[in-house]
Amino acid sequence: MTTFFDLPVRRIAANGIEIAARVDGSGPPLLLLHGHPQTHAIWHRVWPELTRHRSCVAADLRGYGDSDKPAASPDHSAHSKREMAADMIGLMRALGHERFEVLAHDRGARVAHRLALDHPAAVSRMMLLDIAPTLDMYEGTTRAFAQAYFHWFWLIQPAPLPETMIERDPVFYLRSVMGGRPGGLAHFSAEAMAEYERAARLPGWAAGLCEDYRASATLDLEHDRAGRTAGERLRLPLRVLWGERGAVGRNFDVLALWRAVADEVSGGPLPGAHYLAEECPDALLAQAGAFFGWR
Repeated sequence: MTTFFDLPVRRIAANGIEIAARVDGSGPPLLLLHGHPQTHAIWHRVWPELTRHRSCVAADLRGYGDSDKPAASPDHSAHSKREMAADMIGLMRALGHERFEVLAHDRGARVAHRLALDHPAAVSRMMLLDIAPTLDMYEGTTRAFAQAYFHWFWLIQPAPLPETMIERDPVFYLRSVMGGRPGGLAHFSAEAMAEYERAARLPGWAAGLCEDYRASATLDLEHDRAGRTAGERLRLPLRVLWGERGAVGRNFDVLALWRAVADEVSGGPLPGAHYLAEECPDALLAQAGAFFGWR
């Protein structure tokens, strides 16, 4: 049987760059987006079940994994969530999918949020993992949240400070961030860790991480504020899940914040901390099957 890691990684032209993705399965299309500091390999434990019910596209965000790593722009627009969302629209259209579902974690969930706002006709329903809206998280920052999510504030420091420090030992940075949450590194398979470490050593990886976060703290917030002023809302069915042992649920009223910006919201905690697709894959699949409609 072909496993997730046996599948070839395709590089597909989209929005003027190439996006790396694994593609498999049958049924309605489902776009899968990963978070920091990982790659689309986060989905390997849920992939067999997902691909039985959906035509799955697991993509690396620009700046991450094997996707292209564009140069930084002075206003950080090259790494804005609007630009990353346009990448994913281009990717899905290149694969013949004009309308699709989305399952996204962490940074990928922030891209998905913007994707559904900018391209509402493209997304039929969406599940987001372990985030509250970016604007609310920044504006609601407390000492406890800043301590748990220190990288949000370190990675946005002017170049080349954080890039230089990460590049001295990118695997140490990756293991420190991933292992610093409840449960440490025990959640991650050897194959997945090897993939994350390989990706961390690629040229441009550190710069891509930093620009992703710099965009989130600047231009993305401008887009979010302008959208809210204009009455922008998510109109699609949205399910949000978070780790019961993680920082997001401890520091924010997740459902209330999403209900303030979306019309149809459901969700709750899962028995994990942050990396839910790897920590509690069965619980996540139960939620996904109910929400996307194959159970």
